[in-house]
Amino acid sequence: QVQLVESGGGVVQAGGSLRLSCAASGPSASSYDMGWFRQAPGKECDFAAAISWSGQSTYYGDSVSGRFTISRDNAKNTVHLEMNNLKPEDTAVYYCAAASHLRKFWELREYEYWGQGTQVTVSS
Repeated sequence: QVQLVESGGGVVQAGGSLRLSCAASGPSASSYDMGWFRQAPGKECDFAAAISWSGQSTYYGDSVSGRFTISRDNAKNTVHLEMNNLKPEDTAVYYCAAASHLRKFWELREYEYWGQGTQVTVSS
């Protein structure tokens, strides 16, 4: 069982930046591939970014590519999502997720464990 706790959400003006963190705990937490998803009010949960357990491979959704950066520190069992040039359409609850054998990184069902989410609000 892996526990995930997100932090770093808040309110920011358009064009600003935020850094989300996801602290993982549990057996072999650092061996999991990790992802970030987001869900805006009234919309489906969408893929934002993912990173392999080693940190060597990263993947991004089209809407965040070039603005968001995912990274991890396995010594601290932490994954980060650096979000720059934020837009009002980035407003959503952001969820951290963990997968033991990630193949289709954009698919929610690939991820076995989920955090409770952190709210990000971007004002125009």
